Amino acid sequence: MKLKEVSVVKTVILLIFAILLFVTLLGGSFIFWEEKFTASSVLSNVLPIASNVVEEQTVLLFVGDIMLDRGVEFYIQQHDDWRWPFLNVKDIFQKADLVFGNLESVISDKGEKMGSMYSFRADPKTMEGLVFSGIDVVSVANNHSIDYGPEAFVDSLERLKEAGIDYVGGGVTRNEAETVVVKVIKGTTIGIIAYSTKGSPLWQAGENSPGISWMDSTRLSQLKKDIEAAKENVDILVVSFHFGEEYQKEPSMTQQIISKAAIDAGADLIIGHHSHVVQPVEQYKDSWIAYGLGNFIFDQNFSPDTMEGLVLKVEVEKQGIVNVIPLRVNISKESQPTILIK
Repeated sequence: MKLKEVSVVKTVILLIFAILLFVTLLGGSFIFWEEKFTASSVLSNVLPIASNVVEEQTVLLFVGDIMLDRGVEFYIQQHDDWRWPFLNVKDIFQKADLVFGNLESVISDKGEKMGSMYSFRADPKTMEGLVFSGIDVVSVANNHSIDYGPEAFVDSLERLKEAGIDYVGGGVTRNEAETVVVKVIKGTTIGIIAYSTKGSPLWQAGENSPGISWMDSTRLSQLKKDIEAAKENVDILVVSFHFGEEYQKEPSMTQQIISKAAIDAGADLIIGHHSHVVQPVEQYKDSWIAYGLGNFIFDQNFSPDTMEGLVLKVEVEKQGIVNVIPLRVNISKESQPTILIK
C-alpha cells in the first residue's frame, strides 16, 4: 500500500506540474498574440493611418485708396487719436497673413505743394495709425506721390521704412521703384510690383533720382519683361495698377488691355486703384482682376458710391490662389471704414 500511495502521490505531482506548465505556455502565447492583434493594428492593415498634417491656408487682404490728409485728418484730430481711421478694421487685418493698400498721400512735413488744389500730405503722426492697423505693404505708385515734390516723397519712403512697412512702385532710384516686394508666407512665395498710369511720365524714377514706376499702353513690352522676370522667383505674382477714370464704375479699355497683358505675361492677380468707386472683379484665364477697389479711407462724402469700397480677400493653398472673395466696405462720414464680413 505504501508503494502504491507513493506512486499516486508522484502521479498527482506530475499532473499538477504538467497543468501549471500548460497554463503558463498558454498565457504567454495569448499575451503574444494579443499584442499582434490589437484593434488598432488590425485596422492599420486595412485603412491608412490618418495624417495630422493639415494644409495651412494663407489669407491675403487688398484694400483701396488710403488718404490720411484733409478731412480724414480733421476727424483724427477731433477724436484725438491717430489710430482713429483704423479702429474698426484692426482685428480683421490682424487675422490676415498680408495686408496691402494704396497710400494716396505722402506722410511728411517736408516739401512744397506743386500746384494742384488736390494735393495730399499727411501729418507724420498718421504713421501711428498705419502701424497700429497691421498693414504690411503699400503702393506709392499713384498720381499724388509727388504732390509735394521729391523731398516729401523721399521723406515719406524713409518714414515707411523706419515703421517697418514695405512700399512698392516707387523709390529713390529706378532700381528701387521697380523692385519686387517678396513675402514668404507658410511656404508660399508672394511677389508684388506696382505701376501708375496716372500723374505724369516725368514722375518716373530715374537712374539716380526718386520717383514712381510708370506704365502706359505703349510700354507693354517692358511690362511683359518685368513680369516674366519677377515670376521666375515667386509662386504668386500680384501686380498693382493705379489706372482708369475717376468715378467710373466700369473699367476703361486701357485698364482691360493692361490687365490682360499682365496676366498673359504671368501675373496671378491684378489689383486696381484710382477710380474712387468700386469696379468689377473678374476672372481671366486662371487669374483674377480687381479693376478698382474704390476708397478705403477717404473723405469723399459727396456720394454714396465714394463712401463704399471693396476689400479683396484672397485665399492661398499649395502655392496657388484657391478663392477670391470681395468684401464690401462702408465708410462713415468721419472717414472710418467698416468691413462687412460674410
